[in-house]
Amino acid sequence: MSNFFRGWNWEPPEDWPRIKTIDMHTAGEPLRVITDGLPEIPGNTILEKSSYFKNHYDHLRTGLMWEPRGHADMYGAIITPPVTKDGDFGVFFIHNEGYSSMCGHAIIALTTLMYETGRFQAEGKEPVLRIDAPPGRITARAIIENQRIKRVYFENVPSFVLHNQKELEVPGIGKITIDIAYGGAFYTFTEADPLGLQLCSDNYNQLIDVGRRIKHAAINQFDVNHPYSEDLSFLYGTIFTGSPEDPGNHSRNVCIFADGEVDRSPTGTGVSARAAIHHLKGDISIGESITIESILGTCMDVKVKERVKFGPHEAVIPEVGGTAYITGQNEFFFDPSDPLNKGFIFR
Repeated sequence: MSNFFRGWNWEPPEDWPRIKTIDMHTAGEPLRVITDGLPEIPGNTILEKSSYFKNHYDHLRTGLMWEPRGHADMYGAIITPPVTKDGDFGVFFIHNEGYSSMCGHAIIALTTLMYETGRFQAEGKEPVLRIDAPPGRITARAIIENQRIKRVYFENVPSFVLHNQKELEVPGIGKITIDIAYGGAFYTFTEADPLGLQLCSDNYNQLIDVGRRIKHAAINQFDVNHPYSEDLSFLYGTIFTGSPEDPGNHSRNVCIFADGEVDRSPTGTGVSARAAIHHLKGDISIGESITIESILGTCMDVKVKERVKFGPHEAVIPEVGGTAYITGQNEFFFDPSDPLNKGFIFR
């Protein structure tokens, strides 16, 4: 059976569009990187490019993220030329609902990809990439040992607390206490224990349900405004926090984002926002690092590098660390006669 397709040289018809990808994961969270087959994406900024893609090529997002080529929790990255003079490349992010303003797990994976595949030549033991992302410049640093990427660290955009310890009325749940904070995307944060939630995979569906309820309640009851960009002014998800399974770690995160996606990683933007929350409350100081678990028990580190002013907000610059791996390489075909070319989703 192992030799069944030996010598097989089938090629799809020329009128079938093809898109090539490399698939990865960071701490268990998938990333599908589109490497070939996309049309040109005009725009002077990453947000303009993302908007153009949404308005003209959204069927490619759904076709690559949704079934039958993907699944409800798939996540993707669209690579673009840089939009700054010193940028190495640009990127925007896609998922089951649409487009993300920032993605930390993708930055870790992309940095790993660029160096491990030789797209960028590593200079020294800690080479740096300058990445143009929707919220601004992300600087990523790879740690190389024995010619492999051992870990990636990135400096995120200024992160801040928008609403601190506010009461939220959630239909079917009641009153809870939340923070809303920004780490490249806006999240509602709440503790799991008062809700009777355990942050484990057995509670996957319950976490999705409660996370959605909290997100929609917060959207209805609180303004969420980025100080400089209307396009970034939206609530992306709900993050539940709780005690770690490993007592050597600080805590556990479970992030429910987009249309009920469950982040398998601790969430790079989420731990950035948590760094802002914990620094505001005096829990961590500048230069102090904490390790946060995911629903899988995989980890990311985050520390506050410095304090900055960001519009009207007292903000911090977080540095997030994690590890990514390449899992496969794909070439997807889009048969023009296939009625399910745009994909479908069950959630």
